[in-house]
Amino acid sequence: MSIRNIILALGATAGLAACGDNIGEQGLGGAAVGAGAAAVTGGSLAQGAAIGAAANVGYCQLNPGKCN
Repeated sequence: MSIRNIILALGATAGLAACGDNIGEQGLGGAAVGAGAAAVTGGSLAQGAAIGAAANVGYCQLNPGKCN
C-alpha cells in the first residue's frame, strides 16, 4: 500500500473513531474501519485492518474522554 493510500485512508476515517469500552472493542472497531478504507482505496485488507486497529486504540488511549 502506498503512502498516498495510507494518508487517504487515515484522513477518511479520522472522524470515525470506533469507540469501545475496552482495548479489544477499540481494536475490533478500528480494524473494521481500516479494512473498509483499504477496500475503498484498493489496498490490502489485512494491512488496513492492522493500521486501523492500532490507530484507533492509540487514539482512544490518548484521548479517553473522546471515546465514550
